[in-house]
Amino acid sequence: MDGKLRVHGHHNGLKTTLLFGLMWGVIMLIWWATGGSRGTLGVYIVIGLVTTFGSYWFSDKLAIASMGAKEVSEAEAPTLYRIVRELSAKAGKPMPRIYVAPTMSPNAFATGRNERHAAVCCTQGILRILNEREIRGVLGHELMHVYNRDILTSAIASAMATVITYLGYSLMYFGGGNSRDDRDNSSGGLGLIGVLMSMILAPIAASLIQMAISRTREYDADEDGSVLTGDPEALASALNKISYGAQTTPMRKTAGTQSVSAMMIANPFSTIGFSRLFSTHPPTEDRISRLMQMAQEMRAQQIYGPGAPQTRY
Repeated sequence: MDGKLRVHGHHNGLKTTLLFGLMWGVIMLIWWATGGSRGTLGVYIVIGLVTTFGSYWFSDKLAIASMGAKEVSEAEAPTLYRIVRELSAKAGKPMPRIYVAPTMSPNAFATGRNERHAAVCCTQGILRILNEREIRGVLGHELMHVYNRDILTSAIASAMATVITYLGYSLMYFGGGNSRDDRDNSSGGLGLIGVLMSMILAPIAASLIQMAISRTREYDADEDGSVLTGDPEALASALNKISYGAQTTPMRKTAGTQSVSAMMIANPFSTIGFSRLFSTHPPTEDRISRLMQMAQEMRAQQIYGPGAPQTRY
């Protein structure tokens, strides 16, 4: 990207790699507990990849259809076209398609397997409550999800979570160990551990790691999108409004909206209490705090030049 500065103060790329490594560790642990010699790992990896490939390859069509969104023309949404055209040109990327979803719950998302199949979608609610500067901040964030290939990252994480879940089921139904005698004795300690891992620990571990990966990508999109727009305060202001609007006008939970929720700029559903643990998005207050620190750093660089001290957010 021309002139683009990478500012990942939290080393989120490394965090994502480590989380994928942890997920592979869980897969290998459960595979070993299921016997490791029955071909289960290969079978479940194929299942996970096949089921996820379709959702990744057709991610734009599936997400848009799930939200009931409509593609808009430049005459219908001149502000959106002007902002997206400016940001995509600045990034040196093709112009994505633009959609509007018929819901008053404020939110936005981007989807598509690559830049040439990208689409950005805003809800009617977000267009109602945000000003042009804030919308620009939101669209910068969403475009960076596509440019950072976060759709692919999410698809891989989903495939690995599927493998973990299926291996957990195998451990529950077939027991662990490498021999028939081991399986016959599965009522002992390993059998109990297997049931616990399959019914509770494995799915929870997969979900938590998947959520952690999603959160690191949100931080990346916040930071990179703010570099693209040059205005982190606009995104911070937008996130504050969106978070409040999502609580007062939450999105109706359907199979479609739940499948798209992880792509959205903010969680469209309630995240009160224990549900925050499984949220695909970092706490809004943390994101706003980091964006405001980023804005301070940008101002310092404008005043003192590139040698100004940098804040690690």
